[in-house]
Amino acid sequence: MKKIGFLSFGHWSNHPSYKTRTAGDTLLQSIDLAVAAEELGLDGAYFRVHHFARQLASPFPLLSAIGAKTNKIEIGTGVIDMRYENPMYMVEDAGAADLISGGRLQLGISRGSPEQVIDGWRYFGYEPVEGEIDADMGRRKALEFLDKLKGTGFAQPNPNPMFPNPPGLLRLEPHSDGLRERIWWGAASNATAVWAAENGMHLQSSTLKFDETGKPFHIQQAEQIRLYKEAWKKAGHQREPRVSVSRSIFALVTDQDRYYFGQQGKASDSFGYIESDKRAIFGKSYAAEPEQLIRELALDEAIQEADTLLLTIPNTLGVDYNVHVLSAILEHIAPALGWR
Repeated sequence: MKKIGFLSFGHWSNHPSYKTRTAGDTLLQSIDLAVAAEELGLDGAYFRVHHFARQLASPFPLLSAIGAKTNKIEIGTGVIDMRYENPMYMVEDAGAADLISGGRLQLGISRGSPEQVIDGWRYFGYEPVEGEIDADMGRRKALEFLDKLKGTGFAQPNPNPMFPNPPGLLRLEPHSDGLRERIWWGAASNATAVWAAENGMHLQSSTLKFDETGKPFHIQQAEQIRLYKEAWKKAGHQREPRVSVSRSIFALVTDQDRYYFGQQGKASDSFGYIESDKRAIFGKSYAAEPEQLIRELALDEAIQEADTLLLTIPNTLGVDYNVHVLSAILEHIAPALGWR
């Protein structure tokens, strides 16, 4: 394990126990937490993206704000649902945010998962072309996004422009060199992990995947990662691939920790359906005293295969408590497991 970051779902609700009562609370606290995480020495600040929900939805203003207030920490998403995106406009947004951050964006994208609204992407003005399903549309848009990130000119210039043009075909601006090499794909299956490798994207694997073998979650995820690495090598890419896994991990070191999470550690994986015809396996949560937590995490094969660990955080409990959660992992867990 080389890098440790956090992953926030960005929830808010007008609930008495929440520190994030409004969207503004969540956005501003996300910036504050990223700044604090950098001061702690954490490596990454990542955010989920969901539409039609009281969660973070438009990532680029947030990523830009964090980029302007931090200096070293990686800033990313996990993941942007490409079914909802205009790839061309996204290239411009991503390029601007990356330049503001000094080249620290690590964008996780995917073909999408079930959302709050049936076919919500239709409300954004998108629909699959003939012969496609919505997942195909998401992958097609992803490939267009990757292509335009290269910065190669493709648009015919106006012979009588308002401002002088450089010679040749025009590209989207602002262009950020290197961003194409910092795009990740969120894969729920072995096949899409291989597809991500073939297309030169890093791999994000979360706390769920499609149940393809019946084995425990962490073993299935480790197998997925190994298939990804093999496909990357076979594709002949000249740079090193990166792989992140996300986990819910809570070191119980205070009475407040035990009150919040003492009963929440799941002893085993669980199963469910995120799509009607595909059974998914959900990895267990880890919540225990540090000594027990170290023993349990040492057996997680997927964590061993990955180079980046994203710690899912309870953002509704506020910045101070989440700083404590992250600090406890860095102080009590990471050194014993040789992370970083």
